[in-house]
Amino acid sequence: EIDLRKLFKVLFQGKWIIVSVTAFVSIIGVVYSLSLPNIYKSEALLAPVNSASGISGALGNLSGLAGLTGVSLASGSDEDNSLKAIKKLSSLSFFENNILPYIFLPDLMALESWDPETNTLAYDENLYQKNTNTWVRDASYPNTQIPTAQESFRAFIGKHFALTTDNKTGFISLKIKHQSPFIAKQWADLMIKQVNTFYRQKDKVESEKAVSYLNQQITTTSLSEIKESIAELLQQQTKKLTLIEAKQLYVFESIDPPAVMELKSEPGRALICILIALFGGMLSIVLVLIKHYVFKKKVA
Repeated sequence: EIDLRKLFKVLFQGKWIIVSVTAFVSIIGVVYSLSLPNIYKSEALLAPVNSASGISGALGNLSGLAGLTGVSLASGSDEDNSLKAIKKLSSLSFFENNILPYIFLPDLMALESWDPETNTLAYDENLYQKNTNTWVRDASYPNTQIPTAQESFRAFIGKHFALTTDNKTGFISLKIKHQSPFIAKQWADLMIKQVNTFYRQKDKVESEKAVSYLNQQITTTSLSEIKESIAELLQQQTKKLTLIEAKQLYVFESIDPPAVMELKSEPGRALICILIALFGGMLSIVLVLIKHYVFKKKVA
C-alpha cells in the first residue's frame, strides 16, 4: 500500500533537490527556446477555378462528335486539373522542374538566420560560402556537396511546405514557412504561379495538337458532313485556346493571397518553457523518490 503521508514527507525532505533540478532544467529550457529562430508562415487560401460553362462545357457537348474524327475531348478537364494539381504540388517532379530552378538553394539548405532590421540573410559558413558562392559542406553518399534535387525536396516538404484541403468547401490552404517572411511569401506566390502555368501549358499543347490534327483531317476528307463536323470542332478548339491564353489563374485562384507576415507563427517559446519546466519537476520528483527508496535500502 502507498502511504501518501509518508510520500509527501519524503518529497518535502527533498524539496531543495526538486527546486534545484526544476530551476536548472527550466533555465536550460529558456536558453533553448531563445536559441530557436523565429519562423514566419505565409498562407494562401485557394479555390479551384470553375470554368465548366467555358472550356469544359463547350467541348463536353462535342465529345461524341470528336470521337468520330479520332480526337479525344474530355469534359470536366478543369475540375480534373485541380484535383491533379493538389497532388502535383507535393510531387518531386514539380519541385525539381518548376520550383527549384527559381529559388536560391542556400535559402533552403544553408540558412542560419534572418535579420529583420536589414532584411538580410546569413548562411552557415560550414555549408555555404556566400563570398565565393560555393558549397563547402561535408557530404557522404547519397548526399553530395551541392544538395541534390531529392535532398532539397525532402527539406522543402519536411520543414517549409504544407497543403491541406477542406473537404466540405473544396478550398485549399497552401502554407510556406521560413525564417524570412519575404521568402515565405515569394515561395508561396511561386508555387501558385507555377502550378497554374504548368496546366495551362499542358492544355495548350494538347489543344494545339488537336487543331493541327483536325486541319490535316479536313483537307483529306471529301465528305461534307465530316467536314462540317471537323470545322465545328476546330471552332471549339480555337475558343479553348483563346480561353487558355486569357486565363491567368488557370487551375487555382487566390481567395486570400500570400502575404508578408509581421508576426511569427512559431516557436511558441512560452509553451516550450512550461513543458520543459514540467518535465524538470517530474524528473526531480523521480530523483528524490529513487534517492529515498532505492539508495536508502542499499545503504541499509
